[in-house]
Amino acid sequence: MTMLEKVAYSHAGQELTGYLARPQDAPRAAVIVFPTIANFNPAMERRAAMLADLGYIVMVADFYGEPVASFEASFPLAEKLRADNAHYRARIAAGIAALRSVPEASGLPLLGIGYCMGGQAVLEAARSGEDLAAAVSFHGTLSTAAPAEPGAVKARILICHGDADPLVPREQVLGFWEEMDRAGANWHFHAYSGVRHGFTDPGSDARGMAAIGYDASADRQSWAALLSFFDEVLG
Repeated sequence: MTMLEKVAYSHAGQELTGYLARPQDAPRAAVIVFPTIANFNPAMERRAAMLADLGYIVMVADFYGEPVASFEASFPLAEKLRADNAHYRARIAAGIAALRSVPEASGLPLLGIGYCMGGQAVLEAARSGEDLAAAVSFHGTLSTAAPAEPGAVKARILICHGDADPLVPREQVLGFWEEMDRAGANWHFHAYSGVRHGFTDPGSDARGMAAIGYDASADRQSWAALLSFFDEVLG
């Protein structure tokens, strides 16, 4: 597996650590990965390595700047971070800026992806007008405290969503579609029937939570959709 390097950055006095994966040859584009609520973990490391192996320079962003002792311990950390949406968006932007500061990423198209909370984060980046060529959410929540303004969204958006995800009910899906239409965004939406939250993570089934579960088919399909979408965006 590709070895990841640490990238030090900060936001609002909090020291943060990104994890960078480099491709063997000159990178095709740069990808910022926003992790799950549990922050950087082996699942996120694996995704970064997969993208680096495909020719991208990749950085997994840091939400908290401190160790996450357990999945359950991540909930209060996330609640604190997201209590102020402007602060949350600034933390997200700091990760994007950190990847842009890596010399090999300079001048490259920047693509963003996220998983669970990270899916929400990449959409917040798109809503706030970050200069992303693409924003891809895997089983992320779709609601926001600050809907996108008309013309604000620069990124082309892909949503990969489990239709049986109780954390993202149908009315939230429809609300997101309407928000994106009002904003004039270029968006694509893939929904997988019978699929719950966390469907890309084989560790989801061990969480003991009815709302989440791994789905191998949706995992394969959504990853293929991501790669096709990147090809479409990059030309």
